[in-house]
Amino acid sequence: MDLRSLTPAELSERVRAAGEPAYRGEQVFRWLHGRGTGAVVESLDAMSNIPRALGDALAADAPLHPLAVDTVQEAADGTRKLRFRTHDGRAIESVLIPDENRVEPLDFHQGRLARPSDDDDEPETEAERHRRLSGHVPGRLLRDKLTLCVSSQVGCALDCAFCATATLGFSRHLSAGEIVEQVYRATQIAGRRPTNLVFMGMGEPMHNFDGVSRALTLLQHPWGAAFSPRRITVSTVGMVPGIEKLGQLMPAPNLAISLNATTDEVRDRLMPVNRRWPIAVLLDAARRFPLSHGRRVTFEYVLLAGVNDSDDDADRLPRLLRGIPTKVNLIPWNPFAGPAFARPSAERIRTFQERLRQGGLAVYIRTPRGDDIDAACGQLAARGVESLIPAPSVRA
Repeated sequence: MDLRSLTPAELSERVRAAGEPAYRGEQVFRWLHGRGTGAVVESLDAMSNIPRALGDALAADAPLHPLAVDTVQEAADGTRKLRFRTHDGRAIESVLIPDENRVEPLDFHQGRLARPSDDDDEPETEAERHRRLSGHVPGRLLRDKLTLCVSSQVGCALDCAFCATATLGFSRHLSAGEIVEQVYRATQIAGRRPTNLVFMGMGEPMHNFDGVSRALTLLQHPWGAAFSPRRITVSTVGMVPGIEKLGQLMPAPNLAISLNATTDEVRDRLMPVNRRWPIAVLLDAARRFPLSHGRRVTFEYVLLAGVNDSDDDADRLPRLLRGIPTKVNLIPWNPFAGPAFARPSAERIRTFQERLRQGGLAVYIRTPRGDDIDAACGQLAARGVESLIPAPSVRA
């Protein structure tokens, strides 16, 4: 257990064991996490307000394992891919996605305004309701957002056919400290704190549930970065036990599910996890996921030409999702070398979207961001790091 992964209670316990008063635990936590909005502690020597002997004791018990920034690439659209090197020489990637102020149309759907942004699930305001009822529904000014896509594993064990990370195999889980440090390093690089966090980078978050849930605790703690759970989304390919455990967290973050097919036959081929938790079982878990007022489950649907983009698929999807407060993100496949898939035409994508809307779904097309630097959805593979340690054979 590295020091940055410890909760305040665990730090206080170690501090007391070292013969110091418990309040020293809060001091250490604030150094490690409260400064994460603009500084990253790399050595306990920097903690000037704790005794040197305590720092030595903590370092011996749970040393710091800081990430090293290996590469920062910037795309034409302002997206930045951050490649980090772990203490044991492995490489992981995060992505900073800017979204400047702009006016985006509001879609009225089933008695409320359907929000186009991943995180903006608040119910319709009184002002918006007045404008809608008066027949004037203007565009919505989106605030200057900065979303950080974080990784939870080195590689991935789940072998989805359309995802570049799957080509790496699985090396190991990231610790909670390594997960939250991606946020702090990204803050340094961007010069501002991300407004939204999405666990959609390398790895399957539910496969590393202990590390991810601990990271959520650290990120939400008022002594630290104090992120709202409404600004955090955890995505899964469909590990049902993880969805159930995520729903038990208090408070629970937003849930996103990578669905990508409307039949078990196709999903079995695209996502081997479906053979263990088929679509019906997965959607039952989504129906049971606790949602506070105005929140919805996001379903991600990667569109693959001739595979899952037919009219029949578009007609089946609303029936499958019936009874789940939901929105659907259509993601045109982002190519990488290897798989024999293709992105559907723009016309086919628009037709698919329109049929879903006719079926009563709130649905949005996610424009690829950062695809010129292999930073778009499904493209993260930590390529080009010569010192990357080969993944050992690990049984998932």
